[in-house]
Amino acid sequence: MTPVPHSVGLNRPQRQLPPGACDSHMHIFDPRFAPSPHWPRTPPDAPVAAYRLLQQRLGTSRAVVVTPSTYGTDNACTLDALDQLGDSARGVAVVAQDVTDAELARLAARRVRGLRVNFVSPQSWGETTPDMLATLARKVAEHPACAGWHIQIFVHPEQLIELVPQLQTLPVPLVIDHLGRIDPAQGPAAQAYGVVRRLLDGGNTWVKLSGAYMRSTVHGPSYADTLPLGQALVQAAPDRLVWGSDWPHTTETPGTVNDADLVDLLQAWSASDAAMDRILVDNPARLYGFDSAA
Repeated sequence: MTPVPHSVGLNRPQRQLPPGACDSHMHIFDPRFAPSPHWPRTPPDAPVAAYRLLQQRLGTSRAVVVTPSTYGTDNACTLDALDQLGDSARGVAVVAQDVTDAELARLAARRVRGLRVNFVSPQSWGETTPDMLATLARKVAEHPACAGWHIQIFVHPEQLIELVPQLQTLPVPLVIDHLGRIDPAQGPAAQAYGVVRRLLDGGNTWVKLSGAYMRSTVHGPSYADTLPLGQALVQAAPDRLVWGSDWPHTTETPGTVNDADLVDLLQAWSASDAAMDRILVDNPARLYGFDSAA
């Protein structure tokens, strides 16, 4: 098997994935597109051709391309990736709060299905505020071209706790990145998990089962300390979870992440093959507007 850039190992997942399986959080970095002047690091070389090798290895056929903070509010790299990947891909864009209706319509026409609001990484506009979150959610809710869109947030657990009154009243669906960055040592006992659980119970929130390595102290392949947290989420809301590889793993030391292990971790979190298939196929089809047919 051809090695996949930014993914160690050659093994496939233990379980063959179902048709229509979706990687609901990944990034494309292409040297044809310059990073934003605010970004402090040189981005990896992770173009669509390299990502296709990962799809072949894992057995996924759908993808959600998320604009990384590296490019600021320039979504050109993501849109180019969507063009290359075709109808099997959807996008999540990054925009400033003064984004125009015309720009939102342009993004919608290119298969973008949500906006990411990042409270963790450096942003080209400076500090991300709750007012920005509210403004973008309102613009999405009011724009006809954005029907079915969501707001995706990347937050520290303490920020999630502070934002909960606002998050409970968002006029569009909410997607929480990377397990809410909840400390796996605390797992379901964490205060932030209680917040996530209340949001899930409210019926308007989704969680991305991704980025387990961000807080895990048990390095791959097992990330065993995340099992109580992941299993609790699957038990709580199996119909509003999606899985993502987070390839090319820019938060981690190069050469440390095996994406097949991350699929196996999802299997360990899932109560059954049926639950795993729902997370990989049915849920992303609803959230991102994929056709039901694989």
